[in-house]
Amino acid sequence: MITLHRLRLVVATATATATATATAAVALATAACGGEQSGTAATPAATVEGLKIVAASSWEAGFARAAGATDVAVIVPPGVQHAPDYDPKPSDLAKVAQADIVLYADFEGFAGKIKDAAGSKAKLIALTLDNTPATVKSEVQRLGAEFGTADAATKWIDSFDTEYAALKQKVSAAAGGTPPVVVTQAFVAWAADLAGATPAGTYGPQPPTASQVSELAAKKPQLILDNSAMPGGDALANVDAERVVIDNFPGQGLDLLEVFQRNADALTAALS
Repeated sequence: MITLHRLRLVVATATATATATATAAVALATAACGGEQSGTAATPAATVEGLKIVAASSWEAGFARAAGATDVAVIVPPGVQHAPDYDPKPSDLAKVAQADIVLYADFEGFAGKIKDAAGSKAKLIALTLDNTPATVKSEVQRLGAEFGTADAATKWIDSFDTEYAALKQKVSAAAGGTPPVVVTQAFVAWAADLAGATPAGTYGPQPPTASQVSELAAKKPQLILDNSAMPGGDALANVDAERVVIDNFPGQGLDLLEVFQRNADALTAALS
């Protein structure tokens, strides 16, 4: 009986040991698979991670950052007065050749060089560069879909809507609640909306002629919006109105929202 008892004890111990070993193996396999056995799938990394994004200028880069990109190389250094006329250096084109996504605008004079330099794996995306709110949101949403960062793009758009409404209220208050009469360079006409105004006249992209100056002066504008990248407002120097220089391009921080804040401050100062 003692021998039989000991035999049963050995068998029971071996069985328990095998069960524990199998349980541990299952637990280890489950952990290695990211916990999927628990019913919680691992969260995939955002598609933008690892992508090499090259933007022609800080304007395209601002759109990319707003859409959720965190690592964006820029060809035209921020602060260059007329970015479309920039002549890319060999080092610039080398960046393009290594890119996964290249962002550019068709009106940029060096767009052809960028497209030629892009490697076979690169996806070329032409953006509509216009700071009209509807265009900004549409392009940011489009890039979010391309990058795999749609949630980040949507979050940015929500913050943009809130901030834009606050900026518009701020500028309108400086105008006393009455929209000012505005004439504007064609490529910065979007900024009139910050003052609650519809442009009474536009000029450019070339500097206005003498007859155009006369027509614009007849509008009796309170504000003349000039374009920092291609100024032509000097021709309107004799028109009795406040001249406000509008800048379309983000600065070193590549923050698109900061463009609206900076220009709203300029408009507020002119109207105060």
